[in-house]
Amino acid sequence: MTITSMETLSPLYAVVDLGSNSFHMLLTRQLADSVQVVDKVKRKVRLAAGLSEDNILSEQAMAKGLECLSFFAERLQDIPEKNIRIVATATLRLAKNRAEFIAKAEAALGHKVTLLSGIAEAEHIYLGVAHTSVSANKRLVLDIGGASTELIVGRGFTVKKAHSLNLGCVSYNQKYFSDGTLSSANFSRAISAAEHAIAPIKADFCDIGWQCVLGGSGTMQALAEMLIYQHKPSVLTLDFLYQVQMQLQNFDHINSIDLPGLSTERSPVIASGLAILIALFQQFSIKELTLSSGALREGLLYEMLPGNRTTNIRQRTISALSQRFHIDQQHAVSVKRQINIIYSQLKSTWNLPDGNALALLLASGDLHEIGLLLEYKYHQQHSAYILKHADLAGFNQSDRKFLVSLVLLYKGDINLAHIEQQSALDDETAKRLLIILRLAIKLCRRRKDDELPNYRLWLNKKVLNLSLPEVWLMQHTLIHDELKQENDHISRLGYSLHIDVDNNSST
Repeated sequence: MTITSMETLSPLYAVVDLGSNSFHMLLTRQLADSVQVVDKVKRKVRLAAGLSEDNILSEQAMAKGLECLSFFAERLQDIPEKNIRIVATATLRLAKNRAEFIAKAEAALGHKVTLLSGIAEAEHIYLGVAHTSVSANKRLVLDIGGASTELIVGRGFTVKKAHSLNLGCVSYNQKYFSDGTLSSANFSRAISAAEHAIAPIKADFCDIGWQCVLGGSGTMQALAEMLIYQHKPSVLTLDFLYQVQMQLQNFDHINSIDLPGLSTERSPVIASGLAILIALFQQFSIKELTLSSGALREGLLYEMLPGNRTTNIRQRTISALSQRFHIDQQHAVSVKRQINIIYSQLKSTWNLPDGNALALLLASGDLHEIGLLLEYKYHQQHSAYILKHADLAGFNQSDRKFLVSLVLLYKGDINLAHIEQQSALDDETAKRLLIILRLAIKLCRRRKDDELPNYRLWLNKKVLNLSLPEVWLMQHTLIHDELKQENDHISRLGYSLHIDVDNNSST
């Protein structure tokens, strides 16, 4: 059969975002149940810096933006028109001469440019978060752009309240840090101005309420990267924001900023972005903020793809990885079945949490053998590497670190440092979940469901008692021996394992 259509040849999708700070191009394709990023292009155009006080976009700014789009056009020419979305945001909403720029942009790209309203931008940002983050709770989503800040409260894929404010890291940089001085006075003016802009919408958002706060803009990513550089959980708190403000105030000028973990391209607008974020934290009494995996571009992308609202986000990711790395899915199901059995037997005694903790433990049952495709000898390290670097939609950075620690430690020696470095759960709960995973995998060693007996597991102080039928143990001497050896390993976690031979039970 001869393939003649470009649509058949090219399953690529493209999203172009003409932002106020940067122009972005995201190229992806659907692969099994997942989205594979093929290419990302980012250019620091800083369009908002070319906007005059009377909202006229300068010729110089337009020329810089159009030059960037001419580069993008080369990559877009091989992608079907129906698979392309190109949007413009805050700066072009404000610019009085936007029609001139958009016409030239469309000519350069050969495609239509859609000017998003502030509310439409906010809603697409929320959808990007919803498609890439898992949460059963109501969430507040924040996004600080170059010329606008979007705030959205929603649950699942439903937006409850959305608003766009005309304040951004580029516009505030020009207004409150134009002299380049990182003084306490400049910070105070910027924070106060942002709080004044936020105050009128505060009550509407607080009346709806939320259980978690997510953000994914450049400012928040840059601050999270500073925490990661310090080997700390990438969770933003107000105390940390104040700490960064004090560090910035030690520099004489914006051009001299040199903070560990902060990229040089983000340095020019970090102070203004930080001021806006501090105002948001203070106005909404935010305790902590975690990074989202997606925002505007992902929202636009997933709305183009068929059927993506009907599949659980995490399950979609797990299924895609299972297919790509040829995981033994039948064995994974067996391991998860034993995880659920052991979890239910110890839940009350250990006060084990439901929800995300159990979901992550089950995900480790799905993915613990992902590295086997490369080689057996170091497969746990390979598994950890894959999960550390793969695109894990539905898993935030804390979730990812915990998954990595579980696959590294699911058998063999236990290095406590991997437990202590994760932040998804407290250390004691993490240790208990690791024990459950290790026991479930040991019991499934033969990889045959019909060979598993009924068993009981209970705790007496720090001793785990595992009662198994004598006949079954005699028929599975390797598993019996490995369970006895497991006592040496879990002693590192503060527990011991006793195998109780049940003479009265049969398999």
